[in-house]
Amino acid sequence: MTLSLEGFRLPLTPFALELDVTLSAHVTAVFGPSGAGKTSLLEAVAGLRHPQRGRIVLSGRVLDDAAAGVRVPPRQRAVGYVTQDDSLFPHLSVAGNLRYGAGRGVARKAPLGEDRIVDTLGLASLLDRSPATLSGGERRRVALGRALLSTPEILLLDEPLSGLDRPLKVRVLEHLLKIKAAFPLPILYVTHEAAEVEALADEVVVLDAGHLVARGAPADVLRDGAPGRSDRHLAG
Repeated sequence: MTLSLEGFRLPLTPFALELDVTLSAHVTAVFGPSGAGKTSLLEAVAGLRHPQRGRIVLSGRVLDDAAAGVRVPPRQRAVGYVTQDDSLFPHLSVAGNLRYGAGRGVARKAPLGEDRIVDTLGLASLLDRSPATLSGGERRRVALGRALLSTPEILLLDEPLSGLDRPLKVRVLEHLLKIKAAFPLPILYVTHEAAEVEALADEVVVLDAGHLVARGAPADVLRDGAPGRSDRHLAG
């Protein structure tokens, strides 16, 4: 599975996000300070923003091509996108929220399996509950489950540990590691926390003011002092 951004340019304020890169790691962390363009990158892959020029190609399938006028709608991209605000439906139970993702979009491979996803994320005891009764960590796990049930070709995670206290961060991170171990699904993971990169990522790309300024193994890139680095740890 590869994600390519070829001659990609997306105007932002006060700069433009400009990338020419191909990503193929299991988990790629998109790292950098606030306002570097990390979330805008996820939104472009998800189809919520479109490049002024260049192409986005997911495993040979063109999602955006500015020159050719190609703009594949979000539902047809086979992308699972988990935003910072979870976006759970308050009128549906946890089970209803999970199943909302099933069968949506364009499934290009066999479903991952509801029972397997529920077991991996520890959601069995929550299925009948309302989102209003869930903790922040539980809401994140439900959002992850819903994205997985959509049978995505890539999972986009926008700071999934933000806003959680340390014990909840540790627990959600444990479930993210379970997802990584259980499903051979490429993940693009936005964060500005070095501890998350070190714990989860196989590769890290560092953005600063819309430009890729470093790329490589997390230990090497973070050792060299990436912009926006935080030395806080999740445990200890």
